[in-house]
Amino acid sequence: MERLQAFKFELRPNGEQTRQLWQFAGCSRFVYNKALALQQENHKAELKYISYVQMCKSLTTWRKDQATLWLQLAPAQTLQQSLKDLDRAYQNFFSKRAAFPSYKKKGRGNSFRFPEPKQFKLDQTNNRIFLPKLGWMRYRNSRNVIGTLRNITVSERGGKWFFSIQTAQQVDTPLHPSTTAIGLDLGIAIFAAQSDGVIHLPKNSFTQLQRQLAHAQRSLARRCKYSRNWKKQKAKIARLYIRIANVRADYLHQKSHLICKNHAVVCIEDLKVSNMSRSASGTRQAPGKNVKAKSGLNRAILDQGWGEFRRQLGYKLKWAGGDLIVVPAQYTSQQCSGCGHIAQENRKIQESFCCVSCGHAENADVNAAKNIVAAGHAVMACGGDVRPELHEHAVKAAPVKQEPTEAIQACA
Repeated sequence: MERLQAFKFELRPNGEQTRQLWQFAGCSRFVYNKALALQQENHKAELKYISYVQMCKSLTTWRKDQATLWLQLAPAQTLQQSLKDLDRAYQNFFSKRAAFPSYKKKGRGNSFRFPEPKQFKLDQTNNRIFLPKLGWMRYRNSRNVIGTLRNITVSERGGKWFFSIQTAQQVDTPLHPSTTAIGLDLGIAIFAAQSDGVIHLPKNSFTQLQRQLAHAQRSLARRCKYSRNWKKQKAKIARLYIRIANVRADYLHQKSHLICKNHAVVCIEDLKVSNMSRSASGTRQAPGKNVKAKSGLNRAILDQGWGEFRRQLGYKLKWAGGDLIVVPAQYTSQQCSGCGHIAQENRKIQESFCCVSCGHAENADVNAAKNIVAAGHAVMACGGDVRPELHEHAVKAAPVKQEPTEAIQACA
């Protein structure tokens, strides 16, 4: 099987190279926004969609125009990749996989990409990399890059520049050394509860630095906007957010690696985080209720990183030879893992579960995890998909019928 893997490192450019990196990112952003404006004007005129090939011809004209002659300072391949990113964004919008493309703002998501491996050179022995029009640059080498080089993406985060190299390598189809299957119930008070009774406590990286972040934001509000001290304070806040994200990502990688190493099959719920963390403020005509409490709940949900955790479990289990099974989330916390009775009264408080039918009592999250692994066994035995519309062939294939809870229990 072909294994795609990315390796990310921090660049150490000099002053001139740093200026060029910002310049290349700005040129790529300008081309993306100009092409998006052209597509919108073309749509208002009720003309056909401009394809990527036609847009590349416009790019050639822009690079020769006296008003935008500075586009020649950036490599042509990076500008073409901006057009390809816009075309992909439109295709995702047409397929209803994403929202309508929006303009890129200066200072957010600064990046550019070289799509061909012949455009760059990697010298791991001397910890340096060669990029077109930038020359050789040092980087912090933390691990060896393995596989055939495919492409490279240069991005900025918190004032620092990084590059990510995608590689491909042919490996034997892995066979997971373990034969166990577990269910995972994700939560806030307990980050993840396994069906075998193992509990993973949450990290809550945002909560740990929330007071420090609030103090820095109040200090920013007292400064003159766009002044030098205002920019310094804004950069400090950005570094705090990056620290929060890094702590969360490190914790998720540790837990996902531990679970994928010890279990061949992992069953999780299909949690729609965007719906769960939706604001309750409402509108002026119909204001919401308990807005402050719901805001705190949303903050706690997003602090866990459930979506990223599911993504990490998916590719790590695939690399190890295991499987990730996604099951519907309905009634997993109200169903008794002993007799299957479903009732809201089974879980009167957050921590404990007590069945009103058979009297079975245990930790509520562990009970839900047992229901999840049972539903996962049913999915493996009977087949089915939770959300087939997310698959690339869902438009051609008929949607899979979802079985009720009673049918899942019968299959299990």
